[in-house]
Amino acid sequence: MTTQAALSPILDHATLRERLGARSVVFVGLMGAGKTAIGRKVAGMLGLPFIDSDHEIEAVSRMTIPDLFERYGEAEFRALEQRVIHRLLTENGPQVLSTGGGAFMNEQTREAIAEHGISVWLKADLDLLMERVSKKQNRPLLKNDNPRAVLQRLMEVRYPVYATAEITVTTRDERKEVIAAEVVEALAGHFGMTAGAGEGERS
Repeated sequence: MTTQAALSPILDHATLRERLGARSVVFVGLMGAGKTAIGRKVAGMLGLPFIDSDHEIEAVSRMTIPDLFERYGEAEFRALEQRVIHRLLTENGPQVLSTGGGAFMNEQTREAIAEHGISVWLKADLDLLMERVSKKQNRPLLKNDNPRAVLQRLMEVRYPVYATAEITVTTRDERKEVIAAEVVEALAGHFGMTAGAGEGERS
């Protein structure tokens, strides 16, 4: 298995930041995929600020995500989410942005991400997601007698849309540093950067 130690020296992070220009690296994927944890690591590696759109929504609304869902419903929450993400993408400049699981399902949000960022789907299997989300009680869509079935249904609906992201990285039960390094390597490949002497381009 490729390790971060093997990956880090072969990629020029400064050049990668230059290739990004004003664009943001935007993580998409289901709850539990690790968008926030991996996003923070990637931001650190690239020397970019990190923002979690859910945290930003909670800050501007002064309410938690579960409370927003309960008081206003999912439709109103999605409208707020779209506005917040659009503002972050257009006003903040280059950054690493983690988005909520349903954000990428909004067509206008996808268009904004395509215009101002590079989308990265963290793809995870059902067992991994269940193991992670079962540890937290703040998932409004999983307040159900059968959360596994809900998560399976979300995967069926959302994965074809997530698959339109520009980059897909499979996440798994591995150290965050390893997955983050694979994301950075995939970003470099997206821009046609070679991995270094003796290394080929990543497809």
